[in-house]
Amino acid sequence: MQLIDIECQHSVTEILGGTIMATAVRISEALAGEAKKFGRIDHRSLAGQIEHWARMGKCVEENPDLPYSLIKEILIGLDELDQGEKTEYRFG
Repeated sequence: MQLIDIECQHSVTEILGGTIMATAVRISEALAGEAKKFGRIDHRSLAGQIEHWARMGKCVEENPDLPYSLIKEILIGLDELDQGEKTEYRFG
């Protein structure tokens, strides 16, 4: 198995107050090929697709009772709030 290096930028907002850090990681060519294929569907770069998979995997592991579709909708909603596209719902 051959490995390739990619550089991912990941958000460390909670830790470093909104800065972005770049980290080089080594992944297999097979994983890179799959990430490129799936990334084209959602217009993500190779690094962006791997970051997406890592984020989703982390959320799924932290919330094993929630279905993937619900986790995805929650993350989309949070992103919309961050981008100012939606406002938080207030009960009462």
